[in-house]
Amino acid sequence: MSRMLVAGLPRQRRLRDGLLEALPADPVEGEVRHFPDGESYVRVDTDCAGRDVVVAATLARPDPLLLPLVYLARGLRDRGARRVLLAAPYLAYLRQDTRFRPGEVVTSQVFAGLLSDAFDGLATIDPHLHRYAALSDVYDVPGRVAHAAPALARWIAGHVTRPLIVGPDSESEQWVSDVARRAGAPYAVLSKTRRGDRDVSIEVPGLERYRTHTPVLVDDIVSTARTMAVAVAGLRDAGCPAPVCVGVHAVFAGDAYETLRRAGPAAIVTGDTIEHPSNAIPLIGGLAEAVRDLLAGPPPVTEGAGGAA
Repeated sequence: MSRMLVAGLPRQRRLRDGLLEALPADPVEGEVRHFPDGESYVRVDTDCAGRDVVVAATLARPDPLLLPLVYLARGLRDRGARRVLLAAPYLAYLRQDTRFRPGEVVTSQVFAGLLSDAFDGLATIDPHLHRYAALSDVYDVPGRVAHAAPALARWIAGHVTRPLIVGPDSESEQWVSDVARRAGAPYAVLSKTRRGDRDVSIEVPGLERYRTHTPVLVDDIVSTARTMAVAVAGLRDAGCPAPVCVGVHAVFAGDAYETLRRAGPAAIVTGDTIEHPSNAIPLIGGLAEAVRDLLAGPPPVTEGAGGAA
């Protein structure tokens, strides 16, 4: 069987090259750019006849990426691709998973529908599923999820002396307890009250018995960084050492990174799902394993993404 191919988007070459090395695979040559009026131009030069193609695209700030991504998937099919899969280490548009007020659009479902129409399968890393139990609750194509907990635990065990793993809220307990178990460390969970995107308060439980430990704040997505910044301040006010902040997805919207730095953590470390100076924990190898698992399944019976003609 022919080796698979990997295509990518502009300014995401590191992700594409990481998957090329980990799978291994051959690159798709072509061009994705914008005309002066902002419309997209996409060209696929590589003959993809009968080959599986993985499109590597992390979807932080997804709106300007979506149309080029859909056009690229169509171009790969026009060049004969057998299957077109999306490898998106960060998967956007999972926040709006229900209708809180009349007239709101459940954007997670619309976004999932667009990607399900364009691709035959999806691999990602720790999607922020809240009311959805699994990707299959919202995506209509096969999906695989790579988990960051093992890599986070290895980094913590290798870089932090006497760590105390700290979760920002009760929803994080199951995930944080897993990281703690893998790192051989105790854990604690804070109590969070959110009144808005940037209005968060944190209550710190009694941590007197962990005075000699280094707190390690762990969260999946660091977006506004408000939760982490308030948690850092709360831990320091409680007499704890400056905590290490560890996140899977370094979204860091606006001035979020500087906001977190000003809070005074000992370090800020993230996975490499979104390129950022704080990246220190490699996760793309796990994404490649999820892609391999996805490719082990049967190809679509009919042409088109998700079995559509």
